[in-house]
Amino acid sequence: MRSNKELLNQFEFFLQSHLPRTQSFHPYFEKALGEMLDVGGKRFRPLLLLSVVESINPLLVENALHVALGMEMMHTYSLIHDDLPCMDNAELRRGHPTLHVSYDETTAVLVGDALNTHAFYCIANAPLSAEIKVKLVSLLASDAGIFGMVLGQAIDCFFEDKVLSVDQLSFLHVHKTAKLIAASLAMGALICELDKQNYETLYQFGLKLGLLFQVQDDIIDATYSSEEAGKPTGNDEHKNSFVNLLGLKGAVAEKMRLLSELDAQLAKLDTRLAGTLKAVIDDYFKG
Repeated sequence: MRSNKELLNQFEFFLQSHLPRTQSFHPYFEKALGEMLDVGGKRFRPLLLLSVVESINPLLVENALHVALGMEMMHTYSLIHDDLPCMDNAELRRGHPTLHVSYDETTAVLVGDALNTHAFYCIANAPLSAEIKVKLVSLLASDAGIFGMVLGQAIDCFFEDKVLSVDQLSFLHVHKTAKLIAASLAMGALICELDKQNYETLYQFGLKLGLLFQVQDDIIDATYSSEEAGKPTGNDEHKNSFVNLLGLKGAVAEKMRLLSELDAQLAKLDTRLAGTLKAVIDDYFKG
């Protein structure tokens, strides 16, 4: 079985050879279209999806790359819109100027819109059965849309400078962050046609992993420089973050609690899959 690094390298090669392209007399839209994909990123969500497929049915990894690219496009669209002046008004993302800074706000909005819709194009044209592709599209539309990420973002923006409870904060970040991470694992499960019980176990694992991802992101915002993080930091003072609500020590304790619970849940998964996901967790959260 290939390592996570090998999977990431394979995905990166695929992404670079499948950057979205269009032809027109617009002076820079095509360049802007693939720019935030091209400059890099953690590729955390594609790795989760491909790790499931590699662990369960490695022969399907090549087919799954199209779906992983769609997931990365959906995630990148969300970052582009999150950085807009009407939301976080951020000037840096992935160590690169944001699109509304490099070009203009209209271009940034339209590139985000384009990546959102092109994500579904990638999935719809993946070399998989029509039945599986319908399920993949339905899941991504659910967890990236009004039942997931978009709802979470709406709550996040509305409640700036308003203190939420811990339960409300968890609700916010389950929707804004965790559901797309859970969907990444679940889409791998759909591609491999895992049974309902294993699918649900993997999805619930993903929700907890998504909360861990958000807690760590909040800790990074409080403790890293913008150069280290590749994006503006120290910007969460108006936000409902785990650090703001629990304090830095409390957020670190929450991170350790989630890590412990995830380690325990790994025992419920297929042995090969558990080993792969443990390696992902160790790389991203224990380094």
